[in-house]
Amino acid sequence: MFEPITIKDIAKALGLSTSTVSRALRGGYEISAETKRLVLEYAEKIKYHPNPIALSLKERRSHSIGVVVCEVANNYFSQAINGIESIAYSRGYHVIITQNHESFDLEVVNIQHLASRSVDGLLISLSSETQDLSHIKDLHDRGLPIVFFDRVAADIETHKVVANNYKGAFEATEHLINAGFKKIAHLTNSPTLSISIERLEGYKAALRKYNIPFNAAYLRHCPHGGMIQHEVEIAVNEIVSLPDRPDSIFVAGDRLTTGCMIALKNCGLKIPTDIAITGFTNSDVAGLFDPSLTTVRQPAFKIGQIATEMLIQLIESKRPVTDFETKMLETELFIRNSSSHGITSIIN
Repeated sequence: MFEPITIKDIAKALGLSTSTVSRALRGGYEISAETKRLVLEYAEKIKYHPNPIALSLKERRSHSIGVVVCEVANNYFSQAINGIESIAYSRGYHVIITQNHESFDLEVVNIQHLASRSVDGLLISLSSETQDLSHIKDLHDRGLPIVFFDRVAADIETHKVVANNYKGAFEATEHLINAGFKKIAHLTNSPTLSISIERLEGYKAALRKYNIPFNAAYLRHCPHGGMIQHEVEIAVNEIVSLPDRPDSIFVAGDRLTTGCMIALKNCGLKIPTDIAITGFTNSDVAGLFDPSLTTVRQPAFKIGQIATEMLIQLIESKRPVTDFETKMLETELFIRNSSSHGITSIIN
């Protein structure tokens, strides 16, 4: 069984008291320069590292933050986590990442575990099943710093960082309309998620602008957001089997977008000849797909950075914070061949 090296081990080896070794390691002024040198050199030689659990008990700080996301394999979240780590590590915080796999029960277990490990704060993006927020509200009310990003909770007052989902969805839908498509279906995540609600509203607003009636039959929800391909296949099959088949699809999720593209090909439909597609995805290879994929891209890395900065600000605040803000970052629309014929451009 692994046993870490302790201050007692150093004290025994050097014939010193544990209190002397402890003060020497902390640079105590009452310890002679020679003793400090002896202790520090020996500690370096045996690769001694302070016990973080013991330090956290003493300082009442663990210098770690917990992150809760649906899955790391999602392009958006992997980039957001890179942003989180870039700030956290530069500020002396460790990052503990958990995945809820779109399960409410797993989200509860993960958050409770992180809190029991005495993390200094939490960065949370809600699961698609989450409607009851009591497991988060309880910790927030007890003073644990919490910042939401991407999928946020309207009923908990704290900092939040999001993309402009409404505008991103509006621009993607408007692009399809301007490209000549009028029967636009919408494939999206769980209906209760903040991102789903905002993107649906953007989609509807673009239809209204061009006097195109909203057709409820063209709307399909995939509660697992593309994590289960069979779920996507069913939704896409239902869409393309409609008597008045859509001529295009706007997809409102990262994994969902690439999953929809696969499902359309499995149906024997050619993109964009038989049906066009635009979607939210942060995939770095969307331009290499066949055809290249028109996408709405979110500034995931920056969102992760800003959320982490806001969380550390809460953690290190000397007094209770009562003024909270929601920061909204703009999306970019990359127009490629899946929704048009050979035109590539970017709309900020």
